[in-house]
Amino acid sequence: MRIDLHAHSTASDGTDTPAELVRNAASAGLDVVALTDHDSTRGYAEAIAALPEGLTLVTGAELSCRVDGVSMHMLAYLFDPEEPALLAERELVRDDRVPRAQAMVDRLNALGVPVTWEQVRRIAGDGSVGRPHVASALVELGVVPTVSDAFTEDWLADGGRAFVEKHETDPFEAIRLVKAAGGVTVFAHPAAAKRGRTVPESAIAEMAAAGLDGIEVDHMDHDERARARLRDLAKELGVLTTGSSDYHGSRKTCVLGENVTDPEVYGEIVRRATGAFPVPGTGGA
Repeated sequence: MRIDLHAHSTASDGTDTPAELVRNAASAGLDVVALTDHDSTRGYAEAIAALPEGLTLVTGAELSCRVDGVSMHMLAYLFDPEEPALLAERELVRDDRVPRAQAMVDRLNALGVPVTWEQVRRIAGDGSVGRPHVASALVELGVVPTVSDAFTEDWLADGGRAFVEKHETDPFEAIRLVKAAGGVTVFAHPAAAKRGRTVPESAIAEMAAAGLDGIEVDHMDHDERARARLRDLAKELGVLTTGSSDYHGSRKTCVLGENVTDPEVYGEIVRRATGAFPVPGTGGA
C-alpha cells in the first residue's frame, strides 16, 4: 500500500480542488490519501463525492499551534468534525487569518512592495487565506522566484520583516481537543528548520506524555540526518512515525506520494481513531 497522510486542497492553501486532489492521488498510484487542510474541514464533502474506486480518504486537518513562542503544526486525523469544542477552536484560528493577512499586506506595502489585498484574496479564492497566498502574490510581482523563497527573514518567515502573528492553539490543548473528538494527533514536519525556529525535543517529549500519537518523519523539509534523529526520538518516546508529501498542488514542488507512511502505522492510526472512519472510494464523479 502507498499511503500519503498530508495533502492540501483549495479549501486552504493548495491549488487542487478537493475533487482534483483525490483524482490526482489515484493517478499517482496512492491507495490512501489524507486531506489535511489548514484548520478546515470544508473540503471533505467534495473529496468524498469524487473519490475514485480503489482510493481511501482519511479526513483530517492541519492545526495551527504555538508553544513557547514557536509556531508549529499539528496533524489531526479521523476526528469528529462537528465536535463543538474543536470546531470552535478551528473557527477561532480561521477567523484570525483575514486580519493577519491584511496586516502582512500593510507591512509589505511599508517595505515598498506593491502587493494588494485584492490580489491576495484572488489567489486564495475560497480557501482559508494564509501566508502561502501572500507568498504567491510576491511571486506574481517578481519579488521572489518561488513561494519557498518568500519564507525568509526578509519576508514572511517567523520573525521576518512582514511577519504578523495570528491566534494559534496551544499544542497541549490541541491534543486534548482532538482526543476528545475521537481523533489522532501527529506533529507535522517537526525538524523543518528552514521555516523558522523549531520546537525543542524536550517539548516534544512533553507532548508525547500528554498523548501525542506520532511525529511526521519522512517529509521534504527533513534531510536524512533529521529523519534519523526523529526516528530515534520517536522510538525513545514510544510514538508513531509517519511520512507524507505535504502536497499543495502547483504551489510547492513536492508531488503526491513523494514520502509515504508504513501500512502498519496507518493501521494503528485507524485503530486508535473513534471520531471518524476512513472513506473507501466507490468511483466518484
